[in-house]
Amino acid sequence: MSDFAQAPLFVFALTFSVLLLAAWTGVCLRKKWPETEAKLHDDFGIILAATLTLLALIIGFSFSMATARYDQRKNYEEQEANAIGTEYVRADLLSPADAAKVQSLLTAYLEQRVSFYTNHDEQELQRIRARTAQLQANLWAVVKGAAAEHATPVVSLVLSGMNDVLNSQGYAQAAFWNRIPTAAWGLMVTIAICCNLLLGYHLRFHAGGKLLVVLPIVIAIAFMLVADIDTPRRGIIRVSPQNLISLADSLRANSKPFFPLTVCCRRSIGSDGFEWGVERTAASWVLLPCRFCAIAE
Repeated sequence: MSDFAQAPLFVFALTFSVLLLAAWTGVCLRKKWPETEAKLHDDFGIILAATLTLLALIIGFSFSMATARYDQRKNYEEQEANAIGTEYVRADLLSPADAAKVQSLLTAYLEQRVSFYTNHDEQELQRIRARTAQLQANLWAVVKGAAAEHATPVVSLVLSGMNDVLNSQGYAQAAFWNRIPTAAWGLMVTIAICCNLLLGYHLRFHAGGKLLVVLPIVIAIAFMLVADIDTPRRGIIRVSPQNLISLADSLRANSKPFFPLTVCCRRSIGSDGFEWGVERTAASWVLLPCRFCAIAE
C-alpha cells in the first residue's frame, strides 16, 4: 500500500476507477432486489450519512497526518542548514589547517544534502547516501583528531557542532521515511468503497445515475492530495531545500581557497562513482574529495 501511494496521479486514477465500479455495483444490486426499497429507504439513508461522515473524518485525520509530516520535513531541512552553517563558522576556531579541511568537507557535504532533496532517481540516491556517509566519516575524523590533539573547551564546541550536523541528517532522513501507515490507507479505501456501494444502491438510477461519478471523483481527488503531500519525492507538493541552497550560495560567495594536502596519493574512483584522494592528518588517514585537494602534476 505504501508503494501504491508513491504516485499521486496513479492513486487518483485507481481510486476513481475502483470507487466508480463500487457505485455501479450498488446500482446493479438495487435492480436485483428492488422489493426492499420502500421498507429500508429511510434507515438506509441514515446508514449512508453515518458512513460518509466516518469517511470524511478519516480523510481529515489522514490529511492532518500528511501535512504534519510535510511540516516536519521542512523543519528538519531548515535545522540541517542551520547546523551546517553554524559548524562552518565554528570551524574557524580550529587550527588553520583543520579549519580548511572541515570547511572544504562541509562544502562537499552540503552539495550532497542539496542533491538528496532535489534528486529523485533511486540509484542516484543510493550513491548520494554512500557519499554522504563517507563525508560524515571524514568530517568526524578531522574534528576527532583535532579534539584528541587539543582537548580544549573551544574544540569541544566544534565537536558538539559536528555532532549536530550528523544528527540533523539522521532526523531529516527519518522524516522522509515517516509516512502515513499502510493500515490507514487500507481503512480509508475500504470505507470509501462501502460508501460508494451504498450510494449506488440508495440512488434511483433514472434520477441519480449521472450523480454516481460525483462522489468517486471527489474522494479520488482527496486521496490524491493526501498522497501528494505524504510523498516526499513525487507529485507536485515537495520540500524544496531552499535553506540549504541559500547556504550553499552564501558559502560559494564567501569561499576560501581550497587547502593543499600535505600528502595526496593517487586518485581513485569509488564504487559510488565519486573521485577520492587520501590525506594524512595528525591522527589518521582521511578520505577527501579530490576536487578539494591540490595534486601535484
